Parts: sequence; structure tokens; C-alpha cells
Amino acid sequence: MKNNEILPAISLRGLVVFPSMVLHFDVGRERSVNALKAATEGDGHIFLVAQKDASNADPEIDELYEIGVVAEVRQLLTTPDGSTRVLVEGLYRAKRVKTANRTEYLRFEVKPLPARNTALSDTTKTACRRALKNAFVDYAQITPKMPRELYDSIVGEEDCEKLFEKVVFNVVLKVEDKQRLLETNGTLNRIKTLIGMLTSELEIIETEMDIQEQVKEQVDKNQREYYLREQLRVISRQLGDGDSPQEEVERYIEQIAALGLSEDVTDKLVKEAEKLMKMSYSSQEAGVIRGYLDTVLELPWNERTKDKLDIAKVQKQLDKDHFGLAKVKERITETISVRALAPDIKGQIICLYGPPGVGKTSIGKSIAKALGRNYARISLGGVRDEAEIRGHRKTYVGSMPGRVIAALKQAKSMNPVILLDEIDKMSNDYKGDPSSAMLEVLDSEQNNAFVDHYLEIPVDLSDVLFITTANSLDTISPPLLDRMEVIELNSYTREEKFNIAKKHLLPKQLKKHGEKSATVKVSDKALYGIIDFYTKEAGVRKLERKIADICRKAAKRLVSGEKKVNVTDANLSDFLGVKKYLPEHLAAQDEIGLVNGLAWTSVGGTMLPLEVLVLDGTGKTEFTGSLGDVMKESAKIAVSLTRALADKYGIDKEFYKNKDIHVHAPEGAVPKDGPSAGVTLTTALVSALGGIPVRRDVAMTGEITLRGKVLAIGGLKEKAMAAYRAGVKTVCIPKENEPDIAELDEVVRQNVKFVVAEDIGTVLDAALVMPNCSPKKNGSIKKKKAISAEMSEKIPVLSAN
Repeated sequence: MKNNEILPAISLRGLVVFPSMVLHFDVGRERSVNALKAATEGDGHIFLVAQKDASNADPEIDELYEIGVVAEVRQLLTTPDGSTRVLVEGLYRAKRVKTANRTEYLRFEVKPLPARNTALSDTTKTACRRALKNAFVDYAQITPKMPRELYDSIVGEEDCEKLFEKVVFNVVLKVEDKQRLLETNGTLNRIKTLIGMLTSELEIIETEMDIQEQVKEQVDKNQREYYLREQLRVISRQLGDGDSPQEEVERYIEQIAALGLSEDVTDKLVKEAEKLMKMSYSSQEAGVIRGYLDTVLELPWNERTKDKLDIAKVQKQLDKDHFGLAKVKERITETISVRALAPDIKGQIICLYGPPGVGKTSIGKSIAKALGRNYARISLGGVRDEAEIRGHRKTYVGSMPGRVIAALKQAKSMNPVILLDEIDKMSNDYKGDPSSAMLEVLDSEQNNAFVDHYLEIPVDLSDVLFITTANSLDTISPPLLDRMEVIELNSYTREEKFNIAKKHLLPKQLKKHGEKSATVKVSDKALYGIIDFYTKEAGVRKLERKIADICRKAAKRLVSGEKKVNVTDANLSDFLGVKKYLPEHLAAQDEIGLVNGLAWTSVGGTMLPLEVLVLDGTGKTEFTGSLGDVMKESAKIAVSLTRALADKYGIDKEFYKNKDIHVHAPEGAVPKDGPSAGVTLTTALVSALGGIPVRRDVAMTGEITLRGKVLAIGGLKEKAMAAYRAGVKTVCIPKENEPDIAELDEVVRQNVKFVVAEDIGTVLDAALVMPNCSPKKNGSIKKKKAISAEMSEKIPVLSAN
């Protein structure tokens, strides 16, 4: 056993040397050349070790294998090109123990590794020899570069150690594999490892040969097809057919493959394209197929926009584009928040329901802008054919895809915001029911594979954010309504209209008419005047038209020579003419049988005064003022309840026999209905029958029961604003509506007192002017005029106070 030696060393790139191996190689690195010179100056021994990364020109110590071979330098010469060539013979295996300090070349202390487990039984030797030769023969058969003499020398070798050395010296293995063989102890283990490597290498080579054979066959086939196609092109040019069908089909197939669709869809489209090969270029059916393929290829199959997930920026964008609409904005910011936490969530379906002109359509475009998505709008008003949604079969002349696919094509992305406008205006006829076709489109569980009749391939709509708009939910089929999340948009209040006009409509119209805020100035009181006296609507469309009228007349004045146009409350009639709507006002004094009710209309809230007159008669009850059936039933309940309250308020118990009662609601041409006038009717009856005046600055709303309970109503926001505009100081509302007070405008909550009533007694106590009540509660007419005058300076509301 030899002792440890300190030897110069060379790190080999892509090469592993074994004991007894004689080979020559070129040395280019200066450090390696210095190591060879040091070895020749000594005893000629050098330590050869492979490096782990062959591409590294200057490896560190830990990037070299620990085990290598001590070799003897047999020959060292310099070639004419200046490189160094060395001939070495491997002597024995050795392991690097530690590094000896040397800067000019590598120098290691190495420990010789003795050969262990070399003794084998005759049977084992024979088995190893046969197995290794068989593996080598198989390897040599598919490696034609091996010389015959070398092959015979290896096959004829009978010694296991020498057979291993000859095979490992002459087969192509990876550096890692040869290093593993070098490090393996024991003849049997080394032969087993080598046989496994040869078997694996054999499988790889066979696979490579199979691939090469397939590629060769494919190339031959492609060359044959190319030759035939070239012949067809020449024939087509000679015949004057113009574009070659083959070129056209190849172009279509390339574009289809580039889409990256599923295998089934790709096969279908390729088959459609290949039909063109068998058709004349100018045939009608070829034109249909071209139109179909062009439509499919124009769809944005792989295009998706990235959502903006910054809630603050989205909220700012929504607030910039629209005033109010808090529920819609909150819902959109919630959607963004969920998408930030769960990016894979599919698109939602939102239905914006409300009266015309409140911004349902425009908010859709604003939502798309805030989310950073593309936008498309589909108008469904008057659509009555199912094919409008699903498309026509491409066999029909003039067929085309449905509006949903057309919207995707227009939006140029697969995750746009699509606005389905006026979904409640769809109808149906003998051609089909489009609302039924919409069931699949608006179902997030099904629309991931929406099939248009024209395309006949599935399209994923699950990433689309659908927003529908409707003025009424009654005409939408229940299954379709069930698929949508309904957000109700109420009519705008007076304050909301003012802010919209000042912040959005007026700047928009000034820009549209080429004017500036410096040359045309509209005062706040003038805007309030337009809202109160020239428009009566739930939205702001008429308000925008009136502002446009002012801008046109202002433009005429500017062109005529005026430098600046000021529109104020005083000169508003010069621009818009006489007032079209008179303000609602209160009675001049507290009266018997006259009560201020409140009503909701599609254009906002309004005062609904009710009059009751008691006459001598036979117990008849008369209703006038276009009252509906529900309101008449409320009046009958009020009569019965008044009979129950007769003792408390000094009413003749026999009034239903000897008195005729006439109930009237002014503005008789306007139909009126609903149960919310129950408390108003009861108060008016008690006042008229008991001779008790009703406070003129009190308004009320609420449904009544036979036991005097006051039930909840709707539209409190609009009703409260109507009461505030009319100068009402106190509003009686049902107890169940108390939470709704928080949603009222701040100006209404500050100027109107709300009396919450569970039963009719609370309402009567607040409204009736009882004989023993304090005169301060009623107040003089003069004092009320002073209060109203003070209010009118803040907000221009006209009243008869």
C-alpha cells in the first residue's frame, strides 16, 4: 500500500481517465501546462481528476471530483500552433485528501485507493463475461463507427478486469457515468454498473434511430407533397385560376394552429379549411366556408386584459364619471376585492334596475374603464328572434354569428364588460324566445362552453362580466331573473340632480358647444330652478337637454357680441321660457279634513294631499281622483278604523248611517294606487268627522291595518325629498322604515323631523291640532312665513307659506 503523495494535478473537461488507460489529449490552460511541466521535472506522476462542469474554464476546488487517477506522463510536446499535447498512462486510482498551496498550478495531497473485491468465482466470472459481451455486442451493432479489429479484440477477451477496461475505454458514456464507474469498488459491482449503463444507452440510441427514421419518412412525404403542390400551382397559373386553393388552405391551417385551441376544435376547423381544396375558388359554398373561417379567426381566442385591482383608483374613477350610484360602486369594488383574493373567480352577472335616465347604461362603460377591461354594448330592445342571440346556421344565405359573439369580436378580448341593454324589452314570436337563449349566456355554470349556431364550436364566456339594464322586472322571465344579481337604482333626488348637473352635465355641454366656464356661467340657484320648474323626471336626460338649450342661446349671444353670459335664477326664463311645473306647496292654514300624504312615482316622490268632506246623508262613501282598487280598499279600512276610534276623538258613532263621506285626491287625471295612503286616509277621516284641524306642516305615509298598526312602505327616499321640497317640517313614517332614514340625504335629515309610528295613535297625536295643545306647536302664519323665507335663501324652494 503506497503512502500519500503530493502531486501536481490537472482538471479534465469532459474526460475521465481509468487505470491502465493510455491516451493523449491537448492542454490549453496555463495552469494545466505548468502542472505538466512540474510533473516532468519530478517523477513524471500527475493527478488527473475530472471537473463537474465542463464549461467552466477556471473551476474552484469544490467543483472537482474527489477521486481521480494518478497517471504517468509518457510524452509531452508542443504542436506548431502553440498548443501542448501530452500522452499519459493511468496507473492507479487515488483520492484527493487536501490541497497543497501553489498558485501556478493545482497541487493536491492524494491517497491511493486499493482495489477491493476483485476475486470472483469461476461461475461469476463466466456470467459477468457473457453478460458484458452481450451488452457490448448489442451496442456495437448500432454503432457502425467501431473498427472491426477493436470489436474482435474486445469480444475475444476472457479476463473480466481487462474486458471491463476495454469496454469502458471504447464506449461513449457521460462524464458522470464514467466517474461513477471509476469510483465503484469491486469487479462485480463495476461490471453490473457498466452493463446497466450500456443497456440504458442502447435504449436511448434505439429511440433516437426510431425518431430519425420517422423524421426521414415525414421529410420524404413532405417533399413528395411539396413537389405535387408545386405542380398544382403551376397548373393553376396556366389555367388562370388566380390564387391557388392549396396556398389558401395552408394559410388557413397555419392560422388555426396558431390559435392553440383544443384538439377537437382544431380538427373541425382544419376539415372545414380542407374542403376548399375540392371546390372552385369562385363557388358559392367556398365563399361561405371562407366567411366562416375568417369569423372564427377574428375572435380574440387568447386575448385577455389584466384587471386593475387597486380599489382606491377604481373608486376614484367611478366617482369621477358618476355622482351617486353608491350601491353599484360598492358592488364593483367588492368584485375587485374578491378577484384580488381569488383570481380564478368567474364572471358575474349584474342587473341594474331602475327608471330611465338614472345612468344605468353609462355606468357600464365607466365600470369597464375602471376595471381596465374592454367594453361592448348589446341593445336587446325589440329583439324577438332567438338567432339574434345564438346566431344563424351557416347553411343559410347571409348567416352570421349572434350578438354575443359579435360583441366579443368587437371587444377584442375574452374577458370584457358586456352591457346587455334593455333586457326587459325582449319579446318573442314564432321564431323563438330570445330570453330562453339568454339563460345559457347568463349562467356562470354553463357559459364556459357557449355554442353559437354559426360557429358550432364552444366559446368560453365565463370570464366576461355581464351587466344588464332594465326599467321593469315584471317582463323578465323568472328563470332569467334568477341568474342575475339585481341592484335597484332609485330616481335621483333634487340634491343629486344638482350635483350631477354642476359636476358633469354643465361641463360636458359647455365643451360640446365650444364654450368655457369663463364665458358662460350658470349659478347654483339657476340649476335648482331648472330642476324644479323645467324638468320632472327620475333621471337627468331632460335636465341635460335644458342645459343644452341654455348653451345654444348663450352661444348665440356670444356670437352676437356679448363678452360673457351669466345665467341666474332671475333671468332663467329668458333662456328657457315660462316655468313648466309649479312647485308643491302647503295649505295656508291648518284645515279640517285636509292631510298631506306622500307618494312615489317613476320620476321621484311627490306630495299627495287627500281631502275628506262629511255631509248629511245615508252613509254612502264616494271616492274621486282616479283612485285604484288597492287605495279604495285602504279607504274602507280607514272608515272601519275610524269607527273604532270614535269615542277617543268625539266622533258620532252613527256617522256611518247618517253621514255621507266623500274622499278626493286632487289632480284627478293622474291615476293613484297603493296601500301607503292608509294612515293619510285615516287621519283625514278622524279630522273631518271629529272636526279637528290637521297640522299643515305634517306629512305622512304608511299602510294601515284594521287594528291600527302601521306597516312598512317603499320609496321613503323619494317621499322624504318631496316633503322637504314642499316645506314640510314633520314626516310620520312606519316604525319598520326607521333604518331607511340613514340612507336619506343629509339636507333632508337636518331639516325634517321624522316621527316613527307603530300604530295610528302616534300619527294622530303628531298630526291633529287638539283643542288643548300648545299654540307654539301650531305656530302663527307670520312666523312660518319667516321660517320659510329663511329656508328659501339657502335652497330655492317655493311654497305658499
